[in-house]
Amino acid sequence: MINTSCKVLCVMVCCLISQTIFAQLTDLARLEYSFIPKSNSEDQYTRIRALVNYPIETSEDCYLVIGAEYNRIILNLEDDYPFDNTLLETINVIDLNIAYTFKTSDNWRLGAKFNPRIASTLTEKLTSDDFFINGGIYAINDRTKDDNLKKPYRLILGLTYNTTAGIPFPLPFVSYYRRVNDNWSFSAGVPKSNVKYFFSESSMLQTFVGLDGYFAHLQRPQLINGKQVDNISLSVAVGGLGYEYCFTKHLVAYAYAGYTFRLNNVLRNDNRDEVFKLDDINAFYLRTGIKFKI
Repeated sequence: MINTSCKVLCVMVCCLISQTIFAQLTDLARLEYSFIPKSNSEDQYTRIRALVNYPIETSEDCYLVIGAEYNRIILNLEDDYPFDNTLLETINVIDLNIAYTFKTSDNWRLGAKFNPRIASTLTEKLTSDDFFINGGIYAINDRTKDDNLKKPYRLILGLTYNTTAGIPFPLPFVSYYRRVNDNWSFSAGVPKSNVKYFFSESSMLQTFVGLDGYFAHLQRPQLINGKQVDNISLSVAVGGLGYEYCFTKHLVAYAYAGYTFRLNNVLRNDNRDEVFKLDDINAFYLRTGIKFKI
């Protein structure tokens, strides 16, 4: 029986994946680095993320987007643990991104995404436990470039499905963005909500609240306190400040710094019940990168 905290984690991770639909349709390449040090400890969490997408125009305003994303998660566990922590040093998350989007009117666009994933330590041969299937369908009302509107906006409505969520039906998804005036905009949704201040169209500061995390299979199960561990998960809720700088219309550098107000790094059994808590103490958070977008 999946416990309550695991259900919350899985819904958060599902929302995290579903929010990337717009990024997957607009980001052609991204390279990113994230870092969370463990409070009062030498332990560290580091993630390196690389993404590439290739849009293929199948007809006017219709695109097939094929891409891939790789996340390498490095757990530097220096504390004493009642298990072999070398088996947890590296988590690999590999996604194949297949999306299709087309316009139905001047303002509305439909999109669908199929996202097979490998999330594993990759210390042994791949098995069915290392594979996950994610996907979703979306309706996007993008009026951010409508000169007739005083306050341009973008609304995304959708349904998402994620095998890591442990919920056998699609989940609803909503995201809303509005440009209030020349200097201010806001975005409300999951996994990130923010308020941006534009110094110029190429330089902007923001306050944000967001979610981050992962769920992966351990290919070499271990016994901890008489219980078998098969999976590892991390869920993070963080708030802070971010800065973006546009070198060109398409090339953007960004950096986010904040502090977690919920952090849960857990080893789980085959039913995704909690077996051993690696960390639940809040800490500083850093994420920085560069992206090339449409």
